[in-house]
Amino acid sequence: MHARELVELAALVTAHGPVLVSDGWPIPERSIEEYWAASKSRLDRWGRALKQISVQPAEQGPLATAAHVTLTRGVVEEIFSGEILTRVWAAVASAADRRLGEAVAEPIARSVLVGHREARHRALTLLIAGSAVSPVLAEKLSRLLRHVDRWTDMLVGYLMGAADVAEFAADPDRARDFAEDIRCRSALSGGRRVWPLIHASLRSGFGSSLGPASPNADLNSRIALSILACFPPGLIEGAGCLGTLWLDRLANTADQAEGLLEILTGNPPGKF
Repeated sequence: MHARELVELAALVTAHGPVLVSDGWPIPERSIEEYWAASKSRLDRWGRALKQISVQPAEQGPLATAAHVTLTRGVVEEIFSGEILTRVWAAVASAADRRLGEAVAEPIARSVLVGHREARHRALTLLIAGSAVSPVLAEKLSRLLRHVDRWTDMLVGYLMGAADVAEFAADPDRARDFAEDIRCRSALSGGRRVWPLIHASLRSGFGSSLGPASPNADLNSRIALSILACFPPGLIEGAGCLGTLWLDRLANTADQAEGLLEILTGNPPGKF
């Protein structure tokens, strides 16, 4: 699963997170544990990849240089863009736990976010050092990060209509400003179109800005499926074509797909 698809999932989580919170749906421990396991594996892979990137390739030929650039861009883009989903899901998990007076999903989601922020810091250090990344690529990735932070704050701002989750934004004050702007626009005539416009802009903004490679597509799929399995049965199917697309896309990608999809759809194995 490509990193841009995780950005799309962040939009889906943002749109339906308030329903999960308001309905008091308990997040299944089995699903949040799978989220932790897949996220931890991805963090470990990122750590090894960043260490490899920081060392100049042993060979200096064009093929070695191209492979190095591809790896660097793929890993750093995955770290930067993936932070949108990590923050949005941490916000939803926190709000859901608070609603129920529990501590099931929030501690794990927060822990994953801490690890993700550490990976972001290491990636930024590589860009600043400049020895392992060309100035052109470093500038491109820096622009992506600014883009990511702004969209993160927009989505967290949308969630603030359901709970005070500003702490999960890249810039809490900016997220509050977005929340107020969304609230005002939603109250105007035609306000129902606010979310579709946000979603369309998000997909357009990341559709062409990310490269073709996602080094951890398998773990991205497991992470996506574990998050979707935390939502009430039937909610994702009712999300229109995007929800159907996600179910079709993920049906056979994760190691525990059958069990997790059973939770997600409320159907017994073999009856998807």
